[in-house]
Amino acid sequence: MRFSLPGVLVSVGAAAAPVMGLLVAPPDAVQGEVQRLMYVHVPAAWTAYLCFTAVLAAGLLRLVRRRPALDRLGRAAAEVGAGLTALAIVLGMLWGRPVWGVWWTWDPRLTTTVLMLGAYLVYLAVARLAGGRAAAWAGCAGFLTVPLVHGSVLWWRALHQPPTVLSPEGRWPIAPPMLAALLVSTAAFAALAAWVIARRARSLAAERPGSPVPAPRIGPEVPAGAAR
Repeated sequence: MRFSLPGVLVSVGAAAAPVMGLLVAPPDAVQGEVQRLMYVHVPAAWTAYLCFTAVLAAGLLRLVRRRPALDRLGRAAAEVGAGLTALAIVLGMLWGRPVWGVWWTWDPRLTTTVLMLGAYLVYLAVARLAGGRAAAWAGCAGFLTVPLVHGSVLWWRALHQPPTVLSPEGRWPIAPPMLAALLVSTAAFAALAAWVIARRARSLAAERPGSPVPAPRIGPEVPAGAAR
């Protein structure tokens, strides 16, 4: 059996994250058990940031170097990042319903996260329809939504809580067991995202745009040499 280091890391992280989030970390004193959604919601959002950072890096390099591999990397990272952003939004709604009393509100953090998802989708559309430098510019512009999302809870105070890990005053607002579970889950999400991006980029490289598609045969197969 063949093992790869990324696959091993993903497997270990996938096994450790639920244990840390469900068994090691205690329930929140105010929110109770529903707070455990944090160990998926927050890592999904953070990893979506990392994916857009990969889109930005690929786009900047693509503007100076004409390498198809950079287009594939940006597209693969955007596909994974869009999925993670959508996951973060859905989990945020599930978390917000018992805590805020509503499924959705146009809170600055929620609104800017939707904008980030939209930026991902615009980039993917441009990458599919035009590609090249146009997609690179779209990725660079879309990355601006990442600091907008991150800073939204600092610039506009509304329902969403302040930063989960490091507050502006430099304090750690969550207990050490919760922090450990959050960091383990984040590492697992990041490793899984990197693994999926690498595999998706290889899949895109295997595709041959414009290659002819063989027409389907109609009728029974005729063995070679039978129709002589």
